[in-house]
Amino acid sequence: MCWKIKGVYKECPRFENDEYLIRCVSLDDSSDLLKVYSDKKAVALFNSDNCGGDTFYYTTEEKMKEVIGYWQWEYAREGFVRWSIIDKDNSEAIGTIEIFNRKAEDYFNNCGLVRLDLRSDYENTDRIINILSLIIDLIYKIFGCDKIATKAVEKARERIEALKKLGFMLSDKNLIGHNGEIFSDYYVMIKE
Repeated sequence: MCWKIKGVYKECPRFENDEYLIRCVSLDDSSDLLKVYSDKKAVALFNSDNCGGDTFYYTTEEKMKEVIGYWQWEYAREGFVRWSIIDKDNSEAIGTIEIFNRKAEDYFNNCGLVRLDLRSDYENTDRIINILSLIIDLIYKIFGCDKIATKAVEKARERIEALKKLGFMLSDKNLIGHNGEIFSDYYVMIKE
């Protein structure tokens, strides 16, 4: 499997192991993903930096479908890729992962920025490692970046532990938003 940044927008790759399948998000995932995005404990851990005030808390399937449609539109315009994470034991979408190559005037330029949204019962160190291990090493190739970053707020203890075990380190640099906002709590892995 070898995709380059343009290739990922021509054909969305799939990744899987014995427990999880990661594939492009689909409108068919709306009822499962509504369980994720209406889960207040989960939403509190999501990264909504630079998302125009969206908190990712949705309570109707209609809204969830609208959001999935937006994610598909962003994919079509090569803005970012949003994958659904499927638990193979129950065939449910238990979260999503978004990745794009961030172009900016700050430390996080040419960075594979990862947003991982999981249902709260999947916010577990071992599960997070299992999910991210499917894709993390390929991000550099797929998105043509020299580092990977993802946000983990202080109360996301399981997530932080998983990131550290995968080799991420808390950055002392802030991500600068579209309107000059300052965002912190980013964990970074630099390409070796």
